[in-house]
Amino acid sequence: MTEARPGAFDAHHPPQSELIDDCVHCGFCLPTCPTYELWGEEMDSPRGRIYLMKEGLEGEPMTDTMVGHFDACLGCMACVTACPSGVQYGTLITETRAQVERHHERGRWEKLLRGAIFSLFPYPRRLKALRGPLALYQRSGLARLLKRTGLLAKLPQNLQAMESLAPPIRRADKLGHRLPARGRRRAVVGMVTGCVQSAFFPDVNAATARILSAEGCDVVIPPAQGCCGALSEHSGREAEAVRFARAMLDTFERSDVDYVVINSAGCGSTLKEYPRLLRDDPEYAAKAERFSARVRDIAELLVELGPAAERHPVPVRVAYHDACHLAHGQGIRAQPRELLRGIPELEVREINRAELCCGSAGVYNLLQPEAARELGDRKADNVLQTGAQLLVTANPGCSMQIRTALERRGEHLAMAHTVQVLDASLRGLGAAPLLRG
Repeated sequence: MTEARPGAFDAHHPPQSELIDDCVHCGFCLPTCPTYELWGEEMDSPRGRIYLMKEGLEGEPMTDTMVGHFDACLGCMACVTACPSGVQYGTLITETRAQVERHHERGRWEKLLRGAIFSLFPYPRRLKALRGPLALYQRSGLARLLKRTGLLAKLPQNLQAMESLAPPIRRADKLGHRLPARGRRRAVVGMVTGCVQSAFFPDVNAATARILSAEGCDVVIPPAQGCCGALSEHSGREAEAVRFARAMLDTFERSDVDYVVINSAGCGSTLKEYPRLLRDDPEYAAKAERFSARVRDIAELLVELGPAAERHPVPVRVAYHDACHLAHGQGIRAQPRELLRGIPELEVREINRAELCCGSAGVYNLLQPEAARELGDRKADNVLQTGAQLLVTANPGCSMQIRTALERRGEHLAMAHTVQVLDASLRGLGAAPLLRG
C-alpha cells in the first residue's frame, strides 16, 4: 500500500476531471454496455462508473464496492462509439485501473490468480512451452475423462474457464525473419507476432505474412519479440506495460520499415496508445509517437494499399464478429468487411447486437467467469441465428470465447481470422480448408 492520500486516487495520472466533466449522463451508452445489459445496475454502466471516479476525486475513499464496479467493466469501449459527447471513457477506465492496482488490497486467491495469469500470458516463450503438454492433454482423452467424472466441475470457476478456453493445438507454421514481396515492392512492413497469437494461432501469423508478400510487401519479422503490454495495460499494471512497450519500441527501432502491422485487435489498440502510455518517459515518448504513427491493423493496411493479387472464389457464408478493440478501440469496422466482400462468391452476414462484447476482453473471462459466460452465451446465440457456415473475427480471445460458448450448447461452427479467409482466396484453396477449422 502507498502513503495516505485524500480520496481514492493519488496524484500520478488520476482519472482526469475535465474528461469526467464531458459526460452529460444522457444514457446513450446504456444499451451498448455489456454489464448494464446483464444487471441493469447504474453503477455497472459507463456513466455510473464515471460518477464513482468523480466521487473518488472529490474525497471518497477507494472501497471494495467501488473497485468491484471498476473490475466488472470489460473495457470494450462500445460506450465510446455510442457517446454523442465524445467522452474518452477508455482513457478514464485505464487511468482508474492503474490507481486500483496501486492502492487496492486484493484477497489471497485473487492475488494468486492474477499473479499466475500475468506470469504466463504476456510471455510468448512460456506460452509456447505449454503447447506440448496441452496437446497431450487434449489428445490423450484426459480432458474428456475429467469432464465425465465431474472433477473439472469441482475446480474454481476461474480454473474451469481457463481449461475450457484452451484452443485446439495444431501444427505450428514456421516463420522466418524476412519474406520478400512478390512482384513490385509497394512497402516494407514490420510484423508484430503477439503472445497468444504466436503460441496458439501461428497459422494466423503465417497467413498474414503470405498475404502481405502477395500484396507486394517485404515482410520483416524481428526475432525474439516480447509482449506489447496490452494485457497488462488493460488491467492497470502500468509499470509492467511500460516495460513491455519500451522493449517493443527497441525491437522495432532497429527495423527500417514503412509500417508496423498487427493482426490482433487488443494488441493493435495498445500499440496505437503508446504515446499516452509513455508520455512521461523522456527517452521513449518521441519514439512512441513515431512508432504509433506507423502502426496499422492488417485489414486497415490492406485496404490502404489496395488489392494487387488476384482473388479466387471462396463459396461460403460468413458471420463477421467485430472485436471490440478493433471496432470501438480503433474505429475499424468497414475495412475487414471490404476485404471479405472483395472475395468472389463469399457472403457476409451481420450478427444481431454486434456492439455487445462476447465476454473475452483480454483476461476478463478468467477474472470474471460468470459474467463472461453469460455474455458468451448471448453472442453464440446471435452468431447461430445468422445461419453462417464460418465465423470470422480478428482477435484470438474472441475466437476462444465464442468457440467455448458454442461447445457448451453442443454446437460447432468453423472459425477463422479475416486473414485466413483472404489467404485461402489468394491461394485458390476454396472454402474447404476453412470449414475444417
